[in-house]
Amino acid sequence: MIAVVGLMVGVVAGLVLQPTVPVALQPYLPIAVVAALDALFGGLRAKLDGLFDDKVFLVSFLSNVLVAAFIVFLGDQLGVGSQLSTAVVVVLGIRIFSNAAAIRRHLFKA
Repeated sequence: MIAVVGLMVGVVAGLVLQPTVPVALQPYLPIAVVAALDALFGGLRAKLDGLFDDKVFLVSFLSNVLVAAFIVFLGDQLGVGSQLSTAVVVVLGIRIFSNAAAIRRHLFKA
C-alpha cells in the first residue's frame, strides 16, 4: 500500500511541478525508463511466482538503471551512442516482453 501511495504522490508531484531534464542528461532518460520498466516487470513476475524479495528488487532496479546509463555514456564517449542505446533498448525490451509473457501465462493460465 505504501508503494501505491508513493507512486500516486510521485505522479501528482511530477504533473504539478513539471520538472525539466537537463540537456546533458536527456539521452539517458529513455534508457533509464526502459531499464526501470524491466526491473518493474521482473518484480511483478517474481511476485506472481512467489519469489519476490524487496532487497533484490531494489538492487535490480538501481543496477539496471545505472548499468544501462553507463553503457549509453560509454557509447557517447566512443562516438557510437545511438548504436549502444539501440542495443540496450533491444536487450531490455526482450526481457520486458519475456516477463510480460510469463505474467500473462500466470494470470490467464495460457
